Amino acid sequence: MCSILHTACLTLLTLMAAIFTSKSSPAPVALASASKSVFLSALGNRVRELRARRGMTRKMLSAEADVSERHLAQLESGEGNISVALLRRIAKALSVSIGELFERDVELSAEEKLLSQFLEQLPAHRVQQVIARLREELESEEKARRTRIALIGLRGAGKSTLGAQLASRLNLPFMELDREVEKEAGMPLAEIFSLYGQSGYRRIEKRALENVLRQMERAVIAVGGGVVSEKETFQLLLSNCYTVWVKAQPEQHMARVLAQGDVRAMANNAEAMEDLRWILEARTPLYGKADMQLDTSRDTVDESFTKLRQSVERNFAQK
Repeated sequence: MCSILHTACLTLLTLMAAIFTSKSSPAPVALASASKSVFLSALGNRVRELRARRGMTRKMLSAEADVSERHLAQLESGEGNISVALLRRIAKALSVSIGELFERDVELSAEEKLLSQFLEQLPAHRVQQVIARLREELESEEKARRTRIALIGLRGAGKSTLGAQLASRLNLPFMELDREVEKEAGMPLAEIFSLYGQSGYRRIEKRALENVLRQMERAVIAVGGGVVSEKETFQLLLSNCYTVWVKAQPEQHMARVLAQGDVRAMANNAEAMEDLRWILEARTPLYGKADMQLDTSRDTVDESFTKLRQSVERNFAQK
């Protein structure tokens, strides 16, 4: 069994090395060396991207995957020829398959492939009919979606402050999803992470969001910044809420969190600002899927709230 696994792993590494190299044909030894270097560099960048997207420091990933920080540092720098066993533990801690460490999110889902095949088999006039029917249904769903407002983004952007003000203005209940997670688990966030790790927290977060969406037809919800790292949970949010990305510069995020007295892992980490920039960079394409972006960097709270209120009142579905 070990021999088969070893052979399979060597084959996988060879194939991945081929993917990341050019089609030119230098000397075999030089090609193999270059392929290995490019492959390890791409793998290291991918691991760091996934870690940043989930908001995990290297220390946090090390603890959850039971892999030394030295190994992780070597892996992310493209210098570590890490074993497959350790890669499996890292993938598990990042809540991805080991295959996803080697590929970006470019593959169509099974549903998307099925839909594409279905449409390809229809004559042109039937495609137009299908599109018209879908548009009618989506317009109805879109109106229902805009009865809830969800504020997303990193800590320190102003989600809780602005969300509470907006809820008061619209006479809606205001909810912080983290508080709902604590209710669902029956314990504070720190204990949830300590007992279940980040992957456990994300499972509880999804259940909490499902409960909120089922119970609250109209509400303003402040959502933790890491929700975007969970594809299904984030899609659930996008499909059921008018989403607003509340953002600021990394330095302002950090300063505001510290001013609030929050001394969690990011504040105590010597590499906090570097990690924060990586997190923001990795998540920006995901945050960018929001219906609206609100940059609070240069505005006062009142100025930011005015921009938020004006945009939401134009788009919020009144009943």
